[in-house]
Amino acid sequence: MAVDSFRVDDAHGPGRARPTGLLDMLSVAAVALDTRGRIVFWTPQAEELFGYTADDILGKYAARLLIRPEHLQAVVSLFTEVLETGRGWAGAFPVRHKDGSSRLTEFRTMRLLDDLGDVYALGIAADHTLLQRVETDLALCERLINQSPIGLALMDPDLRYLLVNPALERIDGIPAEEHIGRPLRETLPFFDVGTVESALRQVLATGTPLLDQYHVGRPPADPDREHAWSLSFYRLEDPGGRVLGAAASVVDVTERHRAAAEADRARRRLALVADASTRVGTTLEVEQTAHELADLCTPVLADVVAVDVLDSALACRRVRRPGNGPELFRALALKAAHPTVALRAADPPGDLAAYEGDRLVTLCVHTGRPVLVRHVGDQDLPRIARNAEAGALLARAGVHSYLAVPLIAHGEVLGALDLKRTCNPVPFDEDDVVLAGELACRAAMAIDNARWFQSVRNTALTLQRSLLPDHSPHHTGLELASRYQPAQATSEVGGDWYDVIPLSDDKTALVVGDVMGNGIDAAATMGRLRTATCAYADLDLAPGAVLQHLDKITCDLEHYIVTCLYAVYDPRTRQCTIANAGHMPPALARPGRPPSFLELPTAAPLGVGGIPFETTTTTLHTGDLLVFYTDGLVETRQHPIDDRLNVLLGFLDEPHRPLEETCDLLLHGLRHPDDHDDVALLVARSL
Repeated sequence: MAVDSFRVDDAHGPGRARPTGLLDMLSVAAVALDTRGRIVFWTPQAEELFGYTADDILGKYAARLLIRPEHLQAVVSLFTEVLETGRGWAGAFPVRHKDGSSRLTEFRTMRLLDDLGDVYALGIAADHTLLQRVETDLALCERLINQSPIGLALMDPDLRYLLVNPALERIDGIPAEEHIGRPLRETLPFFDVGTVESALRQVLATGTPLLDQYHVGRPPADPDREHAWSLSFYRLEDPGGRVLGAAASVVDVTERHRAAAEADRARRRLALVADASTRVGTTLEVEQTAHELADLCTPVLADVVAVDVLDSALACRRVRRPGNGPELFRALALKAAHPTVALRAADPPGDLAAYEGDRLVTLCVHTGRPVLVRHVGDQDLPRIARNAEAGALLARAGVHSYLAVPLIAHGEVLGALDLKRTCNPVPFDEDDVVLAGELACRAAMAIDNARWFQSVRNTALTLQRSLLPDHSPHHTGLELASRYQPAQATSEVGGDWYDVIPLSDDKTALVVGDVMGNGIDAAATMGRLRTATCAYADLDLAPGAVLQHLDKITCDLEHYIVTCLYAVYDPRTRQCTIANAGHMPPALARPGRPPSFLELPTAAPLGVGGIPFETTTTTLHTGDLLVFYTDGLVETRQHPIDDRLNVLLGFLDEPHRPLEETCDLLLHGLRHPDDHDDVALLVARSL
């Protein structure tokens, strides 16, 4: 070195900057000795490590100050070997501190030559305990990073990878060496990579960590399934505050994500089943129930839904079916979640279609079991579609999954619920089969109730209509019109009736009655009373006497009460004699006068027994209009009866209106879809 000794002053002085590197943290000291063992170079770190200042130590023999006597021979031997051979030495030995204590120190020694050929020994030293702790920390960090199940990555300020652990390799499916130097956005499997990158830049700018950021994507290692990860971001700084980059931890939470998704799916399925109890079967109409089922399944369960019922089931006929024969279906409902040509491939509601035994919907009703085609291929479409053209439309619509579920009630297969997926990319699975089966079961019970109700109702209605008269609209001195309308919202028809009976001397008997109750029994009772009324009318009795005889007959019928109006019109005298048995009063409309109700003596209904019925006489003029009706025309559950009667009179302001038009006007103006009673209406105009 061409100098006897050399000292290095601390350029930063007492207030020097915080250490920023690993060497600073280790406080690595440098010491140089000449061939005689004198100290010629002493750094400030050496002062910190051994306690001696440069003034204390430079030019002194190192062995005398720093080595204890028992170690002197070994140190001198090592020193000599390094200078003579030029081979360096590494190891730890105790050094005496200025305070008299011994410090185990880690050394690296080597021979130096200056430009004059002089030889020196250089020793690099650090506290052995501190160095061991740092080495342990580094080893521990390396183990933690490499063995951690959490994906870890270090990135520079430009968000390029510096380090990636094996766990992150497994998560994104890219080898660690292929990460290094690449930008973050080139490796992330997330749908929202821009959001992740923006979040990391925010962390770099502010130093505020972002924890547990939820992201979903499809990694290259498993592109067919959706995965989920929890990401956390931190800014990395050295001890001096310099930004080194960012760290990211990635935790695979796919199982938790799938469990949460499955739980949410289960909740939605339970809600759908619960919804079915209120939305399906709200009426006793087969078609309406089918539409409600289709609406419920779209789009939650399928993109295209059809409800087809066996024609024999609609007719309430039990047919023994062959195991592989054709079936005749009636399409009841068709619904699509989105506009699609698949609708053109299905049978329009109301149409009949025959399907051969090889079709999947036929197989479904034959076996009474669901038919599931998870992935529809070209070979499946001919068994799903009604014909080749429909199959082409289904392929064009993108039908990729199919499910048919039988509609079964009380052990009888009624039809099938037909489900297809086009926009929903997920194929039907076993859970969908269970859900569709539950919905189909509930709907089938409602359809079964509705079809039997309609069958019984049609039977009663047919009976009742067969018992009503088929009369001529013209009788001597009278013009007539009539209507019968069954209840629109009840489960059975009622016992309302009207009758027009020709009598001797051109007289005409006009009758309107109401058997309290409904169903076939009420219709049959009405028929018996109508027959009896015709028989008594032939006896030319007064209206009160006719009701007296009918009262006796009604008393013999258990639990039946009947209201009735019986009138006889004589065109020669223009007199109309009327008797009332607890019935609503007839309305009278005269040209030039406001319409009103005839004032008749009140009387008990038929069936009470022992009460006389009075006869009242009214004279009719040309053009006078008499309106007989049953209570179903005016009674409702929401309005006072007096208000409804006034409404009825308001429709009779034009007595010259055609009678058929008058009947229609009264029914349309006073009746509502939810009315629970049937109506008999008889309108007569004097000529």
